Amino acid sequence: MKTRRIVRYVLIALMALLVVAAIGFLAWTRLARYPAFPEAAALAETAKTSQGWYVFQPAPPADTGFIFYPGGLVDPAAYAPLMKQLSDQGLMSVIVPMPLDLAIFGVNKADEVIAAYPEIKHWIIGGHSLGGSMAAEYVKGHPAAVEGMAFMAAYPADSTNLSALPIKIVSIHGSNDGLATGAKIQNSLKNLPADTKAVLIEGGNHAQYGNYGPQAGDGQATISREEQQRQTAAATLELANQLGIP
Repeated sequence: MKTRRIVRYVLIALMALLVVAAIGFLAWTRLARYPAFPEAAALAETAKTSQGWYVFQPAPPADTGFIFYPGGLVDPAAYAPLMKQLSDQGLMSVIVPMPLDLAIFGVNKADEVIAAYPEIKHWIIGGHSLGGSMAAEYVKGHPAAVEGMAFMAAYPADSTNLSALPIKIVSIHGSNDGLATGAKIQNSLKNLPADTKAVLIEGGNHAQYGNYGPQAGDGQATISREEQQRQTAAATLELANQLGIP
C-alpha cells in the first residue's frame, strides 16, 4: 500500500509538472510574439477567409498559387503587404496561420489550401525563416504537390534533401541577415536542386520580409522595408513566371 501511494504521488507530481510546462510554453509563445504593424493587420483583415487564411486574389484570376508559411512567432498578418504585391502582379497568394505561430505544428496545412482551390493548376510553396524550413518538410513529404518553392531567409534542415526533386526553387536572403546568414544559405544549397537560384538582397536583413518590429539577433538593414519586399516579390514572381503566369 505504501508503495502504491508513493507511485500515485509521483504520477500526480509528474502530471502537474507537465501542465505547468505546457502553460509556460504557451505563455512564452504569446510574450515572445512579433505583432504585425497596424497597417499590415488592417490589410490582412480585408483578405481573411472563413478558414482563417489570408487570401490575396489577383484580377483576373490566375492558375498559379503561392502558399506561404509565416516565420516563427511572427503574426501572419505581418506578411500581408508582401502577399498583396504578389497578387497585384498576378499570383494568388495565401498566408497560412500556424498553431501558436510555429509552423512546426502545421507542416501539412498546405494540403487544405490545395484542396480548397482545385482551379489552381500550378502551386508554389514557401515561407520565411522557420516557415520556409517547414515548407521544405512539406515538399519532402509531398514531392508531387507543388512545382516551385521560395525560401525567404530560410533553408531546409540538414536531414531534408530536395536535390533530386524536379521542382524550381529560389532562395532569397539579405546580406545583413543576422539569423539566416549567407554562410548558412550557401551551405543549404547542397540539399537543393542544382538549378536553384540564389538571390541576394544587398542591405536586407531577416525581419523586413514582414511588417513587424526588430527581431532578436538580426542585423541592421541598410535598405527600406519596401525595397526589400519589392526585390523579394520580383524574385518570387520570376519563379512563378516559369510555372504559369503569362
